[in-house]
Amino acid sequence: MIAQLVSRLLQAIPVLLVVGFLSFAIFTYVGDPVSIMLGQNATPAMRIAMRHALGLDQPFLVQYWHFMVRAVHFNFGLSYRLALPVSQLILERLPATTELVMTSAVLALLVGLPLGVYTGIRPNGFVSRTIMAGSLLGVSLPTFLLGILLILFFSVLLGWLPSFGRGHVVNFTHWSTGFLTLSGLKSLILPSITLGLFQMTLIMRLVRTEMLEVLRSDYIKFARARGLGPRAIYFGHALRNTLVPVITIVGLQIGGLIGFSIVTETVFQWPGMGLLLVQSIQNADIPVMSAYLMLIAVVFVVINLVVDILYYVVDPRLRVKR
Repeated sequence: MIAQLVSRLLQAIPVLLVVGFLSFAIFTYVGDPVSIMLGQNATPAMRIAMRHALGLDQPFLVQYWHFMVRAVHFNFGLSYRLALPVSQLILERLPATTELVMTSAVLALLVGLPLGVYTGIRPNGFVSRTIMAGSLLGVSLPTFLLGILLILFFSVLLGWLPSFGRGHVVNFTHWSTGFLTLSGLKSLILPSITLGLFQMTLIMRLVRTEMLEVLRSDYIKFARARGLGPRAIYFGHALRNTLVPVITIVGLQIGGLIGFSIVTETVFQWPGMGLLLVQSIQNADIPVMSAYLMLIAVVFVVINLVVDILYYVVDPRLRVKR
């Protein structure tokens, strides 16, 4: 297993280099940060001085090299918009995005997995058909539209939940959390449902499909012939053999949640990294945008490593082959 992890880490290095190059190359030509920072009334001399201070007068490859060297030390330079270290901005927004993504992932698992098992065991039941019909709504409904509908119903019409913001948070050194306050928990409900509904329906439909396939296999028939009870068959044999593809999808979806959080954080004005990225795109803040994509690439690399480890834990055939 250690050799496998080392191999994965070595494969991740060129991936991060390519992602860093593409993100830096794309965002370099998004806009002119000097014009945004100085305005239209700036003189040519002021523009030249600002461009030199930001290092934008250097060749592209030199700028990219400096960016990657600083990124290794988690130093992404200064934000063009706020004139603050990008690392500081990311650390300030990271707790909000982490809480939102983890809550959405846990919600998707706790609801999607049992519903998938139930609809796989009773595929022709009325309740199962109703659940599957409702899941089409979760798959097809756009994230931004779902967030707006939830705000309209639960915030505007009923007034039960807040429509924007993170509520009151408690600070622990560099980390802030809303789990310990009532307003923080109430503010988390609508964004987490909005972000996690698509993943929940995807997990449910995947588990259902895998359960239907596994329950038709020969070893399940043999287990029934041995007289094993339904609980041992469904949860001890069938569900365990459906977890490998589920782990793959869940791992990738956690990374995808960070990408989808851009829309959710914009709709609910959630003070996370997604909202920071939107604001940075509007102002051509190249260091922030490049740092965000680099962090997303690192997150996917880490998730793939965790998924590989879980493969060995869940599937004994991989340990035997190894």
